[in-house]
Order: sequence, then structure tokens, then C-alpha cells
Amino acid sequence: MDHIIPRIDINPINDKIDYIGNDFAIFDDVNSIPLNNYPSRVNGTVIAFCLNGNFNIEVNLKNYFLEKNSFIITFPDQILQRMALSEDFVGHFMVISTNFMEEIFQTSRDFLPFLFAIKKDQKVTLNTQESEDINRYFEMIRGKVKNSKEGFKREITRGLIFALFYDIFNLIDQHSEKNEISNKTRKDSIYEKFMLEVLKNYKKERSVSFYADKLCLTAKHLSSVVKEVSGKTAGEWIDNFVILEARALLKSSDMSIQQIAEYLNFANQSFFGKYFKHYIGMSPKTYRKS
Repeated sequence: MDHIIPRIDINPINDKIDYIGNDFAIFDDVNSIPLNNYPSRVNGTVIAFCLNGNFNIEVNLKNYFLEKNSFIITFPDQILQRMALSEDFVGHFMVISTNFMEEIFQTSRDFLPFLFAIKKDQKVTLNTQESEDINRYFEMIRGKVKNSKEGFKREITRGLIFALFYDIFNLIDQHSEKNEISNKTRKDSIYEKFMLEVLKNYKKERSVSFYADKLCLTAKHLSSVVKEVSGKTAGEWIDNFVILEARALLKSSDMSIQQIAEYLNFANQSFFGKYFKHYIGMSPKTYRKS
């Protein structure tokens, strides 16, 4: 049924939004949000930051109420629906394509802390000083994107977003510190242990049963728990790690495709090619040239 839910792309046609091609958009006019009052998926990671007033948004059928000095982060596989906003709402919005996110976080190790940080609650409420600090990022990023003469606009924006996310990691960590131990469930613990095992072993092991054995669980139970906590099955996470690594190696290394196949423990280059094409829609050779 996934294909029935409308998908919204980053499309540089609105003059109230500042863009970097089809990979990044930043804006502050809530009416610029191409999100309807029916369920949709945005093809990108979204950060909505409320500076004044309030804003209701539904994410995967869960309602979030954003008030002053709060923000929420959503991901491409999540279903969004705009609910309502107050007349005095003021805020910022940022949409980052999957491709641009992969440029920013070039390894799974970089991105993993963020996945752990937001798994409990995608909304974070800040104090006044924290809100001002985050707001400065938005203003600086928008200024760089808006400046058409900026020679390294994409690279500078990429660096600023990377820094913003790590500041967000830090804030989420500080805000959750007091409740982290008491709120963690057994399922949360299984998910975190699984992700850490994948991080250590995905270059060599792609079977769910391998990780289930590591955690003394059945493959079915592990996949069910991971799906419940994160929204993706164990197999999907393993494949995501492998494909992210493969894409990074194809774009940023001088390794041959055969060497990459061996590095990721595929039986041969042909099998690697079929695996890669299944997920990306093109061969490794074509992807490298794109």
C-alpha cells in the first residue's frame, strides 16, 4: 500500500523557499509547506522548529503539539499530516533529501547516535538559551543558501547541518539523561544491542539469524522487536547499512567494484551488482558515473 500514499518531493518552484537543487529546502512561511491535510510522505528528513505560537502535526498517526522553543524531526518513511497552527505561529522548516543526508553522514557510525537519540520521542522542548542557539543555525544556513554568489554553498551548508545535528544530539542527550534508565524497556535494549552488533558486523554478515544468535533470540522475534521500536525490520536495517557503505565507497573511493564486493563479503561481483541494483535501481557502475 506504500505507493498509494502521496509522496512530496523537494521541488524548487516556490519563491518563499530557499533551495539547493532538489536536495535541500529551508523556509519560515508555514503556508509554504507542501503538506496537505491528508496523509503524505515527504521525500526527505524534516525539521520543524517552533519559535512562537504552536503547531500540531501528526506523525505515523501520533499527534505532536509543538509550542514555543520546541522542534520535531521526521524521516522519509514516516507518514505526515498537518493538523493546525495558531495565528501567531512563527517558526523554521528544513527539508533534507536522502541523498544529501548521505553526503552529510557518510558512514553509518556517524548517523547511529542520532537514531538512538530520537527513538523515544521525536519532539524536543528547549529552554530559551538552547532555542536561541538552534535558531542561529537556521538563520546562518538560510543566509548561506540564499546567497547565490556563495562559491561553496553546498559544502558550507553540508558542514553547518552536520554541526546542527550534533548540537541536537547533545541537547537530546542532556534532556533525556534523567529519564533514560527508568524509561528504557527490554525492547529498547534489544534494539540498541542489535544496532551495535550490525555496526560491528554488517560488512561481513547480512543474515538476520546471525544477529539473532548473537542476542540469543529467534530471528522472527528479533525482527518483530526491531520493527516495533524503529519502524523497520532487522533485515531492512542490515541492508541499509550495507547499501550506505557501498554507495559511499563507489562515490568516494578508488576501489574497483570487484574490490568493494569483496570488502562487503559478497560471493562475487555479479551477486553484489544484483543486490545493489535491487535497492538503488541501477548497477554499481552506472551509480558511480552518475
